[in-house]
Order: sequence, then C-alpha cells, then structure tokens
Amino acid sequence: MWGSRVKQQQDIVGVLGAGAMGRGIVQIALAGGYQVRLFDANADAVSDAVAFVSRMLNRAAEKGQMEQVEADQAIANLTPVDSMAGFADCDIVVEAILEDLDIKQKVFAEMEEHVSEKCILSTNTSSLGVTAIAAACTHPERIAGFHFFNPVPLMKVVEVVEAVRTDPKVTAKLTEFAQEMGHRPVGAKDTPGFLVNHAGRAFGTEAFRILQEGIADFAVVDDVMRDAAGFRMGPLELLDLTGLDVSFAVMNSIYDQFFQEPRYRPNALAQQRVDAGLYGRKSGGGFYQYEDNRRVPVPPAKAPDTLPSSIWIGAASDAVQTLVRDLSGAAGVTVEDGDTPTDSALCLISPIGKDATTSALELGINPENTVAIDPLFGLESHRTLMTTPVTTAGMRDAAHGLFGTSPIPVSVVHDSPGFVAQRIVACVVNIGADIAQQQIATPEDIDPAVRLGLGYPRGPLEWGDELGAKTVLDILEAMYDFYGDPRYRPSPWLKRRALLGVSLSTAEG
Repeated sequence: MWGSRVKQQQDIVGVLGAGAMGRGIVQIALAGGYQVRLFDANADAVSDAVAFVSRMLNRAAEKGQMEQVEADQAIANLTPVDSMAGFADCDIVVEAILEDLDIKQKVFAEMEEHVSEKCILSTNTSSLGVTAIAAACTHPERIAGFHFFNPVPLMKVVEVVEAVRTDPKVTAKLTEFAQEMGHRPVGAKDTPGFLVNHAGRAFGTEAFRILQEGIADFAVVDDVMRDAAGFRMGPLELLDLTGLDVSFAVMNSIYDQFFQEPRYRPNALAQQRVDAGLYGRKSGGGFYQYEDNRRVPVPPAKAPDTLPSSIWIGAASDAVQTLVRDLSGAAGVTVEDGDTPTDSALCLISPIGKDATTSALELGINPENTVAIDPLFGLESHRTLMTTPVTTAGMRDAAHGLFGTSPIPVSVVHDSPGFVAQRIVACVVNIGADIAQQQIATPEDIDPAVRLGLGYPRGPLEWGDELGAKTVLDILEAMYDFYGDPRYRPSPWLKRRALLGVSLSTAEG
C-alpha cells in the first residue's frame, strides 16, 4: 500500500537523474510524504518524469491504493530544479545517472559545492564502487550507496551500501528513509555486486557450465529449475529476458572485480552467444525463439512406449522406493527385492551430489543398466533421470517410459555430479554463505534481499537450512572431488555450520 496519510517530513529529498530509476525513486519518496527536488541535465527528461510520476500517483488513487488528497499533495511536493544549486535545502540527495565512474565523481564533487554540510549524498549505482565514487569528495564520510531495483515502486528492496569511509549515522539515516518509503532496507558492504547481484552469481554461471558439459540442453535446465526447484523462471529464460549482452557484462565485471574468484567464473559459451548476437528476447532470439515478443514453447521429449522387465532399487530414499513401487505395480513391472540385481534388471539409484557412474561403481552394479533419479527436491512436480555414459539406450528408455506413465514431467540428463538442480542450488547456497562469511551482509538481510531482489523462492541460507547444511556440503564436496575445480570449494561458513549441525543463519558469537 501507498502512504495512508500525508506526512509532514522535516527532510527534503533531492533526486539527480530523471530516467527510469530516478523517476521511480521520486515516486516512492513522494508517496512516503517527502518533498522532492528533481534535477537532470536534460530538461525534457525532467518534464517527462514529472508527467509520469503524476500519472502513476493519480492511478494509485484511482485503484484505492491511496487517497486522492494524498496523491494531490504528493504531486504538489515535487519541485523540478534547473541546476544542482536547487539541492541547497535538501537533507538527502539520491543520484541515479549514467554508470560511469568519471562522470559520477565529477557530479558528486560538484554537488558538495551546493548542498549543506549535513546533507547526505547517496548513489544508486549497481556496478561501481561507492568508495571510488566518494574518493573524489571532500567529505566521503557522508556518502553511501542506495541501490534500488527496477521498477522501483514494485521491487520493495533497497541496498544501503557502506563504503570504506561512510559514517554509520549515514547508513542509519538511509535505512530509516527506505522504511518510510515502504521498502525493505538491507545493509551491505561496498564489494562487487553488493549483496543482491553478488548472491545471484551462481544461477546463470552454473547453468552455462551444465550446458557446456553437455549434461542437458537449455530447455531441460529451465524446466528442472522451474518445476523441481520452484524458481519462477529458469536461468536461461531469465538471461533471455534480461539480455545476455547485459548479463554477460555483469558476469565479467564481478569476476574481474573479485580478482578472478573461481566461484564467479563466466563461461566461453556465453561469450560465443554474445558474439553471435543471441541476446534473447530483445534480439528476437537467444536460447529460445520469439514471435511477436512471445517465447516459442519448446515441447518436452515424449516418454518412450517401453517398460523395464524388472527394476532393482539401490540406496534410494523412502520417497523414491514408494514411488517406484507404485508406478511399477500399476504398470505390471516386477520390483526385485534381492541384495543384488539380476542381469536384466533396470538398476535405479538416487545419489546426492555424486554422479551415476561413481554411485554405480560404489554399489557394485552394472553401469550399463543404471539410471539415477534426483530425490532432493521431491518427486511431486518434476522427475530428473540421469544416465551413465554407458547406460544402454534400452535401459534409458525403459526408465523414461516407466516414469512417463505418470503425468508428472520427466527429464533425462547425462551424467553429472549433482544432477542439475542439486548443483545449481548448492552453488547458490554456497555463495550466500560466503557473503555472510565475508561480513558483506548479515544473515538477517541476506535471505530477504535475495527473495525480494532476485525473486528466488527462498533465500540461500534458508534454502540451505531446508535441504540441510550437511546435504549441501556433501553436494559441493562431491563436485569439488570430481572436478578438482575451486569453484566448488565450500565456504567456511557453510562447512562449520554443517559440521556443528546448526542453522546457516546462526551468526558468530
């Protein structure tokens, strides 16, 4: 809801920049009862922003989200100014202009000449260091990041970013300001990607790793992450929506700013697709094709019309045991109960973290007859099957056919430690845990920031707690052992809490 009454605020807010972000900030500040001064070097942009914000506030009144008297007063509280000198009486200024460090430094240095000594200066930058922006100022202690997400009125989270020399009173004031505007403030240290963009590094980059290895195609990755893991969009359709050219630039930027930290490593496949102009929806095609700006659906593979002669279940969870017995009973397939399978049996396993090959060899069963199923995210909305490199086509099709007798979608992927959803979610949890370890943000802020800023079904720490920190640790260690890639090394925050058996949200004493 918008503000329920017109508030008489002592603070006056300046907004520098009348683009999409600037006008969104103006809108929520006005709705919060603040007087706002708006400046942009482009006078036409200011006029357009005033008209847009007025229209949005009146529309909110029409929808009953605020009283018309509130909308009228809010609109009256907006004052366009023709230079930064118009910020002279402001208590807080929010900058939302071009993402260029040189320009921002010059602008902040100039603003200092016009505002009072008590005025807080903040930047909406999403990719530049707040410390670097503040370095050009006489009083860097009054400068902080104040990073909103687009569209500002709908994305109810804002990162309050503490630079190296920021006075704690400044972040405290911005936190209060955010709350007055109806947004959830989350604190973050001035590090690459701050909190939200940092926490989102694994979703796309691990999906690219899966594609590059030939584990699954793009549509299967998206289907699994939507249907099994509960994301609103799969990672590759999300990249199509945001534009791969933009997203890949962010991947590279954060990777380089962290001095090539392997957890954030981009992928050569992404570079190739950018070079080919396959940006996604805006270019008419990316991973998916688009007609009239709508994604052309990719139909799932049809289940083969074949069944196993018998099935043996090895080292499987109770849920897998029950499902297989139910499906087999309905289809007339024999379930073998011996300690070892017969030579003709389909061998079904359900490893956590390990690939099908390693699991089959550890169990001493024939890898040619082996198919694995992912049990970690439940079996009610999607079933992911995984073959070994030598699983016969007959056994693969028989497993697919058996699970295809149910209306629940089935995907078949190639061998991989962690299937698809296990490895992506484990990497998401691991990065979230390391954000806590590095004290970039508190556990109390990490989860709501990710839910609100990225739209994930759960925050990384609460997801780790739901799956079990020990389970996530097992997945990461299995991938690390298999690949030898430091990308998968577990965060100390995750490892210690898994060993202690405590929640990932447990802060240091």
